[in-house]
Amino acid sequence: MALSAKFVRAQLERLKPLTQRMDLESVRKGQSRIGELMQFLHRKEVAVRRHGFEHFEGGWVLPRDKRRLGVILYLHGGGYTCGDLEYALGFGSTLACEFGSRVFCPAYRLAPEHPFPAALEDALTAYRYLLNKGYEPSQITLCGESAGGGLCFALCLRLQEENLPLPGGIVAISPWVDLTHTAPSHRENRERDPSLTREMLEVFASSYGGDPREALVSPLFADLSAMPPTEIFVGGDEILLDDARTLHEKLPDSHLTVAPDRWHGYVLYNLPENRADYTRINDFLNRHAPERKLRWLRLDNAAKIYPASRSGSWSNTFRLSATLKEPVDQAALESALDITVRRFPSICARLRRGLFWYYLEQLPRAPKLSPEGSYPLVFMDKPEARRCAFRVIVYENRIAVEFFHSLTDGTGGLIFLKTLVAEYLQQKYGVSIGAGEGVLGRLEEPTAQELEDSFLKYAGPVAASRRESNAWKPSGTPEPDGYRNLTCFRLSTPEALEAAHKQGVSLNSWLCAVMMEALLDLQREKIPWSSLRPPIKVQLPVNLRRLFPSQTLRNFALYINTEIDPKLGEYTFPELCRIAHHQVGLALTPKRMAAQIAANVASERNLLVRVLPLFLKNLALKAAFFLVGERKICLSMSNLGAVQLPEAMASHVQRMDFILAPQATAPHNCGILSYGDTLYINFIRSIREPELEARFFRVLQQQGVTVTVESNRRQ
Repeated sequence: MALSAKFVRAQLERLKPLTQRMDLESVRKGQSRIGELMQFLHRKEVAVRRHGFEHFEGGWVLPRDKRRLGVILYLHGGGYTCGDLEYALGFGSTLACEFGSRVFCPAYRLAPEHPFPAALEDALTAYRYLLNKGYEPSQITLCGESAGGGLCFALCLRLQEENLPLPGGIVAISPWVDLTHTAPSHRENRERDPSLTREMLEVFASSYGGDPREALVSPLFADLSAMPPTEIFVGGDEILLDDARTLHEKLPDSHLTVAPDRWHGYVLYNLPENRADYTRINDFLNRHAPERKLRWLRLDNAAKIYPASRSGSWSNTFRLSATLKEPVDQAALESALDITVRRFPSICARLRRGLFWYYLEQLPRAPKLSPEGSYPLVFMDKPEARRCAFRVIVYENRIAVEFFHSLTDGTGGLIFLKTLVAEYLQQKYGVSIGAGEGVLGRLEEPTAQELEDSFLKYAGPVAASRRESNAWKPSGTPEPDGYRNLTCFRLSTPEALEAAHKQGVSLNSWLCAVMMEALLDLQREKIPWSSLRPPIKVQLPVNLRRLFPSQTLRNFALYINTEIDPKLGEYTFPELCRIAHHQVGLALTPKRMAAQIAANVASERNLLVRVLPLFLKNLALKAAFFLVGERKICLSMSNLGAVQLPEAMASHVQRMDFILAPQATAPHNCGILSYGDTLYINFIRSIREPELEARFFRVLQQQGVTVTVESNRRQ
């Protein structure tokens, strides 16, 4: 509940004699408690992230409803002698909530322990930190009250000395810019000011040190003709009234608000009678740090096929999950998700329909957490994708994210999951997890390289042929209610690698050979006559970021279809290993992949195709998907490889999993990754019979590999 100006003034007048008698340490503790209270009032509206520097601490305040680009650098008041990080974060929380902007609060060193110029040097360090994080100077707004207000101008003068660019603007609240205390308002408002006295200011100034007529100590004595646009607020009854008036006169572009009957730093109290001041600050920020617009992105080349190929019961989705060692705290995860999604505008998005193409529109806020269903990858229908094209699912110790494939591929999805879990662990346990090992800095802005369509960038000059034969399709009894049967094979990664090395091939080629052997065995049972057996084809997705210098978080994967012809006779397992190894080696080159990319983007670049209405494009894309896509393979076997996590994060994560949805026209798919010393192979199927999984298990046993099997098969 907001406090009235009359009530606040009465309390300040009552406390004024008491504060004058308090020692410095008591004043500091009281100010810290005020900051903690302000943080508590805004605890559901912001998240706080601390950041250490060599000489001081700083903290980010991140609004859950981020509406504005740029950042506010808040320099707290306290006469250069009071005000710790808790106090700074208190009003920083108010600024973040009121204006929807990120706020960075440096708790600069205090006098008398650290006299001038320590506070100024720390403010400069904080400003450089923001520049190094990629903020343009025009995106930085300085804000400070009292001594912090004066420090804003001293910082700008220091920036001029360093030939560094000035910030976009300054919001100065009751700025203390003249430490000589000779202005008339010190006498005229002596009895009216309910909180400050000249004697208090003289103690503060003496503790701060430096020549009070030096520009960096008292900016009012400097040449201020090059200062950025400034908004000044001051109470009509405070002794620093003339500081603000004279400052306004010397600045080239400023506006002064003098609030009658108000006191020092009155804006901090968020008085209902002075809400117009917050409106004025908001308007000022709109000119210098405009409110952000939600991004929209064209679908990348690979993503265009997925909306068109959807049906009433199937959509192309995949799941990535991390199982922690302790139950998930849903409140902490919601807070972590709110921070993380802002780093991934191409993933925190919904699918929208345009006249010529589908596109992605960034969501204004994070989606709600979803409960786990009885099976993974429950059908994502069109209305759901239009609201939000991904889900975050919590079950006991597990955090899972399910993505509609138009958003990203497995690599981009894994980066999102890692970053989300890192943020969760940091908020839940205070673990410091920086960027690295696929974890992105949550406070960084997304780069253009992360949002690019790399297919268009790396398409080759010659298009590869798309002609190839159709593959055999396993079949069975469909689950009538859309249930997805999941079987996970857990292998020792060192043991699997040893088996692959015995065959002289990579782990991926060895797994492909195991799958081919299982498919061949099942096909022999289903089709006794070898002359009637269609080709066996296993699709191996390829992360193109390993071949091209792309940083995109969107889809950037292609496929290699490994193939054997059963009509040619029987195959030994070593023979299957060599076939997989050589076929992958032949196809997996930058030139061949670039030619395959060129074939895929050719139609997108065709002017006639581009001007076709979306409903006609959908018909053509759907036909291409079923004629040229899934008909060419038995199943996809996607291996994300070894998942690496930062050391501080790995100690909290027990396992990782990757699951693909079944195909639209065939019952199986397979997602693989390894974490630690365990290889996780997740089979999914939309039919009742586990025939292929049983044969896959048998082949693994024949190769001498120990296998543990888990399943959600219902009775």
